This record gives sequence, C-alpha cells and structure tokens, in this order.
Amino acid sequence: MAAAPVWSVDPRTGKQREQVAVEATAQEVDEAVRAAHAARPALADRTVRAAFLRTAADQLEGAKDQLVEAADAESALGPVRLTGELARTCYQLRAFADIVDEGAFLDVVINHPDDTATPPIPDLRRYKVPLGVVAVYSASNFPFAFSVAGGDTASALAAGCPVVVKAHPDHPGLSELVAAVLRRAASRHDIPDGVLGLVHGFEAGVELVRHPLVSAAGFTGSVRGGRALFDAAAARPVPIPFHGELGSLNPVVITEAAAAERAEAIGAGLAGSMTLGVGQFCVKPGLVLAPAGAAGDRLVKSLTDAVSDTDAGVLLDHRMRDNFIAGVAERAELPDVESPVTPGAGGEHTVSPGFLTVPAQKLTTEGEHDLLLEECFGPLTVVARYEDESEASAVLSRLPGNLTATVQLSTEEAAGEGRGAEILAELTPLAGRVLVNGWPTGVAVAPAQHHGGPYPATTSTSTSVGGTAIERWLRPVAYQNAPEALLPAELRDDNPLGLPRRYDGRLER
Repeated sequence: MAAAPVWSVDPRTGKQREQVAVEATAQEVDEAVRAAHAARPALADRTVRAAFLRTAADQLEGAKDQLVEAADAESALGPVRLTGELARTCYQLRAFADIVDEGAFLDVVINHPDDTATPPIPDLRRYKVPLGVVAVYSASNFPFAFSVAGGDTASALAAGCPVVVKAHPDHPGLSELVAAVLRRAASRHDIPDGVLGLVHGFEAGVELVRHPLVSAAGFTGSVRGGRALFDAAAARPVPIPFHGELGSLNPVVITEAAAAERAEAIGAGLAGSMTLGVGQFCVKPGLVLAPAGAAGDRLVKSLTDAVSDTDAGVLLDHRMRDNFIAGVAERAELPDVESPVTPGAGGEHTVSPGFLTVPAQKLTTEGEHDLLLEECFGPLTVVARYEDESEASAVLSRLPGNLTATVQLSTEEAAGEGRGAEILAELTPLAGRVLVNGWPTGVAVAPAQHHGGPYPATTSTSTSVGGTAIERWLRPVAYQNAPEALLPAELRDDNPLGLPRRYDGRLER
C-alpha cells in the first residue's frame, strides 16, 4: 500500500490547500486497530465512558471556532449550517451519555428456576455486551454529525466499543482536528489515545474492514462503495455486522386532492427540501409522484418559480459536481423528459438546481427510464405525472428500499377520509420513516427516530440516528446456573448498579 499524501482541498476552487497527512499503510491500520483493541478495558466502566462522552462534547464546543472554520474550508457548507451541525453532534454525544447512565440499553433479564414449566427453566440471566472494535467510515455531506465524532462513533463508544475511523477524503484536515479533540477528552478520564483511531486512504478502508480484530462496521456513503465493503465484511473468515447507509430516492406521493387544496404551498415546500444544502442530504426527495391535470400544473408552476429563485451552490467536491452534471444530462436526454428548470453547471465551480418531469407511465415497466429511479446526488428531483391512482401504485411497486417515503394529503384525507391509510400502507414496506404532510430533510435526534430502511437504503434493519443506534454494537449473552459470586454486577439479584431490568417477568425501573 503506497503512502500517498493526503491534501485538504477547497471545493470552491478545486485547488489543494495543504497536506494534512499520508494514506495509512497496512501496518499503520494494524497498529490503529490493535491500539483500539487494547483500549477496551478502559471503557468497561459505564460511569467513565459517560463522563468521556460529555467531556468530548464540551471540548468540541470549546474548539467551535477553529472546527467550523476548518470544516467550511473543506466543505463549503457555510458557518451557519456547520455551527448547527456541530451543536447536533455535541447533543448526540450527551444524549448517548444519558443512555449509558440509565443502563436500559443493556436489556437485563433475569429468570429464576421454575421446575413447573415445560420444559423446566433453569436459572438464566441475560444482558448485552460490547462487540469490540468498530470501524467507522465517515460521510462527505456531514463532516461533523456523520464523521469522526458523529453518530456511529458516539453510539459505539457508548456501547463500550473503541473506534477506528476511516476519514473521508473531502475533509481530512477537519478529521484530524476532531480526532485530536476526542483524544484529549479521553485523556481526561485516563482512557488511552487508541480508543479513537484515525486512518486515511481508500486501501486503508479496505484493510480496516478485513482486520481480524474489527468486530463491526458503520458506513455512510454511496451504493457502490458501501456494497464493496459490505461484501468484504461478509467474505471474511469470520464475517462481521456491516451497518451501511448506501443510497435512497425518498419518494413523495402527492394526492390529487392535496394538490387541488394547496398546490402552491406543496410546490414551495418541495423546492425548499430538494435544494436544501445544495441537494446533498441523504433524505432529499428524488422522485415525486404528482397528478396530471390542472392541480398538478399549478404545483409544477409553483415548483418552477421557487427553484428558479434558488441560487447556484457549491457541491462538496468536484468529482460530485462532474457526476451531477453528467447524471442530469443523461436523464434529460431520455424520451418524454422535460426540464421546466434545467439543472446543471451554474458556474465554473457551482451547480444550479432544477427538476425534470416525465409521464409516470414511463416508469411503470422496466426500460430506459429506469435511470430516473436511481439517486442523483445534488439539487435535482424528478416529478412523475400520474393519470390515475393505479399508475402511481405501479411506479411505487418498482421502487427499491428507501430511508424515507412521504405523502402529501388533503385535510379530509388526513382526517381518515379517502385513500390516506391505503397510501401509508403502500409506503410502509418501502422505507424506514414515513412522513405525512411534511418533508424528509431534517432527521431529528430523538429516541423514536429511525434512520434506515430496506436495501439499498441500508444493509441492516438498524438505525444510525437516535438512541437505539447503540444496539448495533452490542450482542446478548446469557448465563445459566452461574453462582451469584461469579456473575457480572449487572446480573446479580441485589442489582448493585440500580439498572432497569425484567426480573422474573416483571419490569423493574
């Protein structure tokens, strides 16, 4: 593996700014993983790791100005967006610290012997333990919240798992800065630096997922890259869980009644959602099923006006810009596809938002228009105009898994009249989050959140956002007829740690 230099690049100009590091060699990946493996005992105490997570949040906030400046230089996302994202990242860390303190994530269950049961039940005590070292693959579009200190890292550390992060090439300088902050926070609690490893380079990412001491992986990125790593994780002599977020079209269904009731508002809302962050959100609505006819025409006009008023923006890197321009051109050349607002190059380094329209009938059967059913990363959406409900349903039946699916209903439909419930039932198999009369951009960090979905949205049934994301890095173990003196403190009858648990069928808090 060649040790090539790693440069920080300005997406506004495409020029290299400074050398940040070098790509990790196979030996360096091995050293990082072994150091993480050796740090596991330091995370065994829940009190220590909760305090570590809170200190990490405090120190990230203390370095806010430097971190936001570095992030903006490498991502062009702007100080306002990045300041908010850093706040979200700190909130995640503190939220997981609270989860660690509470202890319910351990799922403690105790059954005492019962000879009257069929078959007889022995003494059984079950809880969850950390998997081991977790490999985290950073995302390009969230340099804080889905990167070195992001949700995968926070949830893995909360579970008691050290982490080795494969830095994203779009923000290598920021990755180094954030890793240094987390290591300083670790040292405040006598946790070794190795608890948070950082490596750069494509080959390093492959070496990481293959390392025998890596026990699980979390990934956010493209279908192509994620599937390659997923396959590598499955092909190991000992396969490991690979929790990958790969790609999502995030379909939207607009009923005829909803369009008739508020076409202008829906069009404006759609424009705001699809252009937010220059269309670089994983939950951007990429396919919209809208009715043909007068109400649909009003909606398209509203969308046209709003998108036309949206400025061109900078994508995260020039490779993404080139792919966006090429993808738009390929889609726009398809028969019967029109461009009310033509997306594409906005300038030498920017892109302009836009949208395409197509008769929904073109998407009901396999053919060249299937390209419109693939995600195009950037400020583009496809509006498929359907003639009747069966045509819309035929398109939905052909869609792969998604992170989100949205329906815009009229007031009466939302109240239970008409096909509202049927449409929700139709969308539920397609996505991990189903929205009514809203827009999918914006993923709240909340206990009930689910950020995942059927393949290719994700490679597992888990969420990467919200408290239950911690479950990805744990495995259950049961002790049978173990003497009380030998049991972990979590499983003892007197509950010395004061944990929530299910004790002989009764839920204790």
